[in-house]
Amino acid sequence: MTAVQQQGGSPPAQPPAPSPASSGGPPAPSGGVRPGLADVRARAAAMPPRRGVRRALPRTNSGRIRALSAGVVIVLLGLLLLAWNGVHDARTGVRVIGTAGPQVIATGDLYFRLTDMDAQLAHALLVGAGPAHADDRARALGRYDASRSEADKALVEAARLARDDTEKQTARSLLDALGRYERLAGQALLLDERSPHAAGPPSAAVTQLYRQATDLMKLELLPQAYNLTLDNGTIVRHTYEDKRSAVLTGRTVVAVTGVVLLVLLGAFQLFMARRFRRLLNLPLALTTVAVLVVVAWTAAMLSAEASSLAKAKHDGFDSILALARARAIGNSAQADQTRFLLDPGRADTYEQVFQSKAQTVLYLPADNLAGYQDQVKKLQSLRPEPGKQAVLGFLGDEAHRPGGSARALDDVLHGFQRFQQNDRQMRDLAARGRRDDAIALQTGQAATDYAAYDKSVVDLAAVHQATFDKAMKDGRGGTKGWQYLLPAAGLVVLLLLVAGIRPRLAEYR
Repeated sequence: MTAVQQQGGSPPAQPPAPSPASSGGPPAPSGGVRPGLADVRARAAAMPPRRGVRRALPRTNSGRIRALSAGVVIVLLGLLLLAWNGVHDARTGVRVIGTAGPQVIATGDLYFRLTDMDAQLAHALLVGAGPAHADDRARALGRYDASRSEADKALVEAARLARDDTEKQTARSLLDALGRYERLAGQALLLDERSPHAAGPPSAAVTQLYRQATDLMKLELLPQAYNLTLDNGTIVRHTYEDKRSAVLTGRTVVAVTGVVLLVLLGAFQLFMARRFRRLLNLPLALTTVAVLVVVAWTAAMLSAEASSLAKAKHDGFDSILALARARAIGNSAQADQTRFLLDPGRADTYEQVFQSKAQTVLYLPADNLAGYQDQVKKLQSLRPEPGKQAVLGFLGDEAHRPGGSARALDDVLHGFQRFQQNDRQMRDLAARGRRDDAIALQTGQAATDYAAYDKSVVDLAAVHQATFDKAMKDGRGGTKGWQYLLPAAGLVVLLLLVAGIRPRLAEYR
């Protein structure tokens, strides 16, 4: 025993082993954790905690890839939904205008049919019930019956289109007034047949009945028919304004969303290139190209749909409706010529009304009918010419609209000029006391010339009808199959995206 042991003390303490840091050797593994991973964890523990938005950001590359992918998918779904909504708006606009437009035009024809009924009634009464003009009277009454039948159909269509109680009440009031007019017209014709006369003014009793009928037409039937056409026309106008605006807005939103998605895909491509030392991720690049194609294709389609709606509304529907009004008012003016000869007691009134209606169709400033007809005779064209006053009225407005036919417009002008020349000649004959010659002109050559003018208006309207039909066909064809194309395009983009990120994520497993 040593001396210390003998004294009962404890053995001396051993010196501590040198630490790895002080000896310069490698750190000893603790609990099986690799030395490099321990350093990473140590550095992570030493980093200050994240605050605010940074706490929500992923810390690893795999997390960042998943986050970017999720962002791309979300924006892509938003893009597809916006595109789908734009296509739906375009389809709705085309469907409503394509259906309601022709129906409104049909109700607009109601005004013409009503004026034609009154014109043919006046013609039948003017030629009388004698055998000399039996064929002429029969033709006038045949047209009267045909126009009455078409007016009934138009009224039924107008009642069907009525959207509120006011429009329905207008349609019912028209039906009631039309019944009263037909009753007065029938009484006048029956009384005229009982007292046959040569061509010219009928008896005072027949004239009184006709006055009541034509006043009912002018004061009740025609204003209500015009208002009904305007009310029904608001269906097309509101649909056009709402849906075309929605389509254009949809195009803008799709384009903006597409740009956001392309920027996001570009950032994704840049991130992948930096993190994985690869110049290009081919599937991700193809994803970007596919998105660019979808955005450009959708924007172009929506632009084409907006253009089809505008062409159908402005170059088709508006012109057809305006020409229908011009035709109806012209027909009513032609009936005023007959009334001028039929009812001498109101001749001055019918002459003034004729001038007013003629200026509504083709406006030129004039103090009297003779001055107006002189200006009409001098017209070379309805189209605007530099340094000359623009022609107004329904035909003047038509001359300013695109999509018409220059030749058809010239035919309308020449027909209207013959219409006015015949009117001047008829009134001159009546003023010189040659009433029989004036009646012969009005029921003969003047009627033939007016029929040619009326046909030229119909032909010009047919040009715009073709424009309307083509615009509707293009509109329907432009959205055909998009309910399948959009989901298919979205699926392709998603598959390309998965093909681009799956190999990179596999490196972290």
